[in-house]
Amino acid sequence: MADAPMTLEKLQQLITRGPFNRWLNFTILKMDVDGIEVRAAWREEWVVNPDRRYTHGGILAAIVDVAADYALAARLGRPVPTVDIRVDYHKAAMPGDLTAKARVVRSGSQYSTAEAYVYDSEGTLVASGRGTYFTMPPK
Repeated sequence: MADAPMTLEKLQQLITRGPFNRWLNFTILKMDVDGIEVRAAWREEWVVNPDRRYTHGGILAAIVDVAADYALAARLGRPVPTVDIRVDYHKAAMPGDLTAKARVVRSGSQYSTAEAYVYDSEGTLVASGRGTYFTMPPK
């Protein structure tokens, strides 16, 4: 467990440390005992098909992974490596900010499970997923 209690500001600093997460432009919107809510600000580079303008599935998978990981980080005080992840796509994500709601499903001493749901700017579910993360404390 983290030495000092996790705050929204501290979690925001953690999530924006890495260049990829900064590129996805994450903002922590909410953090409570149920999990976190995070927004990824829209980028034109997310478009996979210029004619149809929907977001690449890899971007959605990354948002699921990061949101689930940082739901764990809110408890542990640090992000953790992904061991396995499954993502389901429900609807094409069109241009606009995306919001992910994530929660810890199981917190273990070595491995933990978290899930995330990604919504478009109209509140429609576009993707969801669940990951296993290596949560053993560093030596």
